Amino acid sequence: MDFTFDNNIPIYIQLLEYIKIYLISGVFKCGDKLPSVRDFANTFKVNPNTMQKALSELESMNLIYTERTNGKYVTNDKNLIKKLKDEYAVELAKSYFEGMKKIGLGKADSIKYLKEIDD
Repeated sequence: MDFTFDNNIPIYIQLLEYIKIYLISGVFKCGDKLPSVRDFANTFKVNPNTMQKALSELESMNLIYTERTNGKYVTNDKNLIKKLKDEYAVELAKSYFEGMKKIGLGKADSIKYLKEIDD
């Protein structure tokens, strides 16, 4: 997998966002053991210290936890993951509607276009 990073945003924040998407999309499920810091760093082609910083942020958000000597795991709090997913979905929807508003379309017309899209 090839990851593209934006030079205007700290890499650890971008890593945090990638992993949050993995959590809310079910790539990593509640209770799953996560790859090691080194394996994650190799996957994303980043320095392990940068990866550790992102994982520490996720831990401070209670999205993951560490079992000493066993590694890092995804939270078992399904409600927390659902809340994160709902917040992310709202942000995506707001972004979509803001973009449609810029080209002169209201919510009703914007929804019409969503309905026309094939999965």
